[in-house]
Amino acid sequence: MSTSHSLTTQTVLVTGGARGLGRAITETFLREGATVVINYRSSAEAARELAEQHPGRAVALQADVRDREAVNTMVQQAQQQLGAPITTVVNNALVDFVFNGDARTKADELEYPELAAQFEGTVAGALHAIQAVLPGMREAGFGRIITIGTNLFQHPVVPYHDYTASKAALLSLTRTFADDLGPEGITVNMVSGGLLQTTDASAATPDAVFEGIAAGTPLRKVTTPEQMADAVLFFASVWARGVTGQNLIVDGGLVKG
Repeated sequence: MSTSHSLTTQTVLVTGGARGLGRAITETFLREGATVVINYRSSAEAARELAEQHPGRAVALQADVRDREAVNTMVQQAQQQLGAPITTVVNNALVDFVFNGDARTKADELEYPELAAQFEGTVAGALHAIQAVLPGMREAGFGRIITIGTNLFQHPVVPYHDYTASKAALLSLTRTFADDLGPEGITVNMVSGGLLQTTDASAATPDAVFEGIAAGTPLRKVTTPEQMADAVLFFASVWARGVTGQNLIVDGGLVKG
């Protein structure tokens, strides 16, 4: 199998890459020899600490993914510092959301600004990152775009209305972009997890919820950020070269299809 696009040759942008799931994704790519741009919005210390552990193969750069110009500037800085275009982007950033079912907004209370806020972070953020890296992917003749979804599409056991609606829109974007960019050798796929144990966003989740989820899975375990990161790695690897427009559910078998 050709290694021309192996992980060791890829420069990967992980949005929200310093904490939680993003950190697990960053560490997984670094472990496999990739070069990583660790994007952060406010977690400067965590991002820089992680980058310093991998001199020459990681840089920490600040940008709010909702700000198109900030994202463009970040990508330009990354390419200048690393001397190579970004070939792979993982749209992981989750803006201001906490998984606490007791505190969620119910159907009769939901207001559109809550939906719009999640669309800004999830959909606009992904759009900005993808469009910023596309010139570099085209220069390289290769690209891997991975988005982060949710198994709540199929199993809305907790109706996080704003979060799930924004991720559903991101799934649509994943599939339409896969068709649009496929002729250029760029694949676009989504990895959808369930509740992860544990990230900053899921820290507020009661233990009883985790226990209930574990009991409902064939593996009798709650999915970890590291297991999600492994699936992200697959979509970036040469092993997924014939796969695009797909949504892979990684939740221990809780949801089927």
